[in-house]
Amino acid sequence: MSGVQVVRASKFRHIYGQVEKKEFCYDDIRVTKSSWDSMFCSVNPKFLAVVTEAAGGGAFIVLTLSKVGRQDKDSPIVAGHKGSVTDIQWCPFNDNVIASASDDCTVKVWQIPDGGLFINMTEPIVSLDYHQKGCRQVQWHPTANNVLMSVGADQKVVIWNVGTGEPLRIIECHPDVIFSVAFNYQGSKIVTTCKDKLIRVIDARTGEVIEKGKGHDGAKSSRAIFLKDGSIFTTGFSKMSERQYSLRDETMLDDPIIMVEVDTSNGILVPIYDIDTGLLFVTAKGDSQIRYFEVNMEQPPYVHYINTFLSSDPQRGLGVMPKRGCDIGLNEIFRLYKLHGNGRVEPIRFYVPRKSDSFQTDLYPDTISDTPALSADEWWVEKKDVDPILISLKGGYQAKSAQTLTVAKKSNALDKMPMKGRDTSAAVNDMSDGGSDDSAHENSAPLAPAPVKDHKLLEELQGEIKKLLKTVADQDKRILVLEAKQGIKSERKSSVDEGSKAAPKENGAH
Repeated sequence: MSGVQVVRASKFRHIYGQVEKKEFCYDDIRVTKSSWDSMFCSVNPKFLAVVTEAAGGGAFIVLTLSKVGRQDKDSPIVAGHKGSVTDIQWCPFNDNVIASASDDCTVKVWQIPDGGLFINMTEPIVSLDYHQKGCRQVQWHPTANNVLMSVGADQKVVIWNVGTGEPLRIIECHPDVIFSVAFNYQGSKIVTTCKDKLIRVIDARTGEVIEKGKGHDGAKSSRAIFLKDGSIFTTGFSKMSERQYSLRDETMLDDPIIMVEVDTSNGILVPIYDIDTGLLFVTAKGDSQIRYFEVNMEQPPYVHYINTFLSSDPQRGLGVMPKRGCDIGLNEIFRLYKLHGNGRVEPIRFYVPRKSDSFQTDLYPDTISDTPALSADEWWVEKKDVDPILISLKGGYQAKSAQTLTVAKKSNALDKMPMKGRDTSAAVNDMSDGGSDDSAHENSAPLAPAPVKDHKLLEELQGEIKKLLKTVADQDKRILVLEAKQGIKSERKSSVDEGSKAAPKENGAH
């Protein structure tokens, strides 16, 4: 059959994965043994964060990327949660800020100093409290600064403004456990999978369900993500418990463009998408293989298998390095950080072999930068939707110095917390649209939020006053104790003296 093309032409056909040498791995990290579906690892060009085992609550360790090798057992950790940490995600616009979700029902946001931690960190920048059951996932908005999405076991999705510590939108359209959530390219929509086997496309601002359709038939967990063009890639199980992946049009979720059966393993397939190249990595916790595909919507069957990276040990989790952290000089186009059960974290680099040493423009189109395209108010109040800001990697990427995240809580933030015996979700949504809670502020005028600088100064002054009051209270207690001791001695002495004087009088009286 001359003239038939057996192998599809692709610049990624020869991509290969390579594990870093032992001396460039991270050892003796007490990786969590939790069975939750999260990947328990997040990485950026500055830091590696891994969820760890911790007594008395949840914790994760943060290491500078350069701190390879064996880690001290008493290495400082981030330990402010009262329950197990279920997910962690670095902010895409500030490499020093990380969000963590926990079984203690809170999402906390932390600021890590350049150079890493020297002592345990227990105080977050802000604690986001709304969920009434454990938080399961967190994801940052892809274009708007300080906008964060969280998912709880209470079947709610919350969109937060981290800069004010308030929930912007509470999404309550799921009747059962939410398996996964993901923003689209601009962050205007989210796609979710649920235990009811439906896939939903939801307006991220209004919380309205735009489209919904039947997902995978199996009862086990499923995943869904948006691709850059708006199509949706899902993973799940068939009725016969075979692992599957599918590609769908968001307007016809019931009718997959393709549905492919992979194998009969148990691990939940997790799709990891590279927006720049269209490469799609599919793997699972407990797997020792990572399959990778190229998505090309102009060539059926659209999701083209390239190869499989094989290793001898299964993974407990994975972290994904943003493209700006890859080594362009070596034509590295993707990097994963694999968590081992023995405490090792192992970087896996994927390369495209090229003979030329010059910058490969076709491998490195402009990538998503660490500069937000919108502020939280532009996205939420002005309802703007824009693509992420892109940068060229030619000449390499220079990491920014630490930027401080400031939080200015609004005066009505506490009114947005759930209260026992009252359904406040509707009130929260009304307030976030500009309304007010009449029961809380019936006879009071609305208060304008203080400017950021004045609010910060006020918080600092309040902190100093609290310290002084505590010092005064401690001194008062000490004085009372000393006076009590002195008083007891004085009373004993006076009672003895009075008794000795009173005895003769009493005898004389009788």
